Amino acid sequence: MNRHRNIFLVAFSLLAAALLFASCATSTDDKSTTATTTVTPPATQTLALVPRPQKIADLMKSRGEQDQAMPTLKIVSPAKDAVINGSTVDVKLDLGGDLKGYMPHKDPNTGKGNHIHVILDNQPYEAYYEINEPFELRNVIAGKHTLRVFPSRPWHESYKNDGAFQLVEFTVKGGGDTAKPTTTNSGQTMANNNSSPAPKPTREGKDMASSTAGALDATKPLLTYSRPKGEYKTEDADPIMIDFWLTGAKLKSDGGDYRVRYIVDDDDAKYIDKWEAIWLSGWINGKHSVRLELVDKDNKPVDNGGYNTTTREITVMK
Repeated sequence: MNRHRNIFLVAFSLLAAALLFASCATSTDDKSTTATTTVTPPATQTLALVPRPQKIADLMKSRGEQDQAMPTLKIVSPAKDAVINGSTVDVKLDLGGDLKGYMPHKDPNTGKGNHIHVILDNQPYEAYYEINEPFELRNVIAGKHTLRVFPSRPWHESYKNDGAFQLVEFTVKGGGDTAKPTTTNSGQTMANNNSSPAPKPTREGKDMASSTAGALDATKPLLTYSRPKGEYKTEDADPIMIDFWLTGAKLKSDGGDYRVRYIVDDDDAKYIDKWEAIWLSGWINGKHSVRLELVDKDNKPVDNGGYNTTTREITVMK
C-alpha cells in the first residue's frame, strides 16, 4: 500500500515539475516575443515653403519671352445670360494681348503645353489646348451655371495679368437630355448628338459632374481655386504648387486687406499674402485635402456664392 502511494507521489511530483517548466518556458518565450516585436509609427508630414523647382526655372528659360506675355481672353460662347437648350455647351474663346509667342497647344510627345483652364461652376478645371476648335462641356444639367477661364502654362501656373481672366453666367434648359441637339436661345445648333457627320478627330471636352452656379456677385471679391489637382507621381510629387486666380481684391503684401488661407489635411492654417504661386515640399504618399479660402483683414471668410472656399482632394504617389 505504502509502496503504491510512494510511486503515486513520485509520478505526481514529476508531472508538476514538467508543468512548471513548460509554464516558465512559455513565459520566457512571451517576453522574448514582446521584446522583439516592433510597430512602425505612421509617417508624419511636415510641409515647408520652397523656391520654384529648378526644372521649372529651366523650362521658363527655354520658353524665351513667353513667361512675360500678357495674354487676354474673350468668351465668345456661351454669351452672357445665354439660354442653351441641350446638354452640351460649346466653349469658344478669342485669345489676344501681348502674347510673345504664347499659344495653347499640347505637345503630342510630352502630352503637355500651354493651355486654358476652363471651370464650370466650382468644379475642378479642365485643360483646353486647341482653342481653334470649341471645347465641349458635356452632360451639363439644367439650371444656371458659371463659366470661368484663364490662360495657363504647361506646369499649370496661371497668367495673372489684366484681361486674362473671364467669367460668364448662362442657363441650360433640357440639360442631360443627350437625345436632343443643343441649341442657343436664338435656335442655333451648337451640338447634335443624333447627327452622323463625316469622321473627324474627337473634339476636346469633358463629361461634367452635376453642378449649378452659386449666387455669384461680380462686384465682390472672388477667389478661383486652380491647383493642386488630381494625382502627383514620381518627380512631380514633391514639391507641389498652390495657385489661384483673384478678382476684386488685393492681398496684404500687394497693398490690400485680404489673405488666402490654406489648410492641408488637418494641419494648422497658413496664409498667402502675395498673389503668386507657392510651392510646398514634404508631402507623404496618400490622399490629401487642400482647402483655399479668401479671408478679410480680421481673418473672417469672405463669401461669394460659395466659390471663395474650395477644398480639393489630391493623391501623392512618389
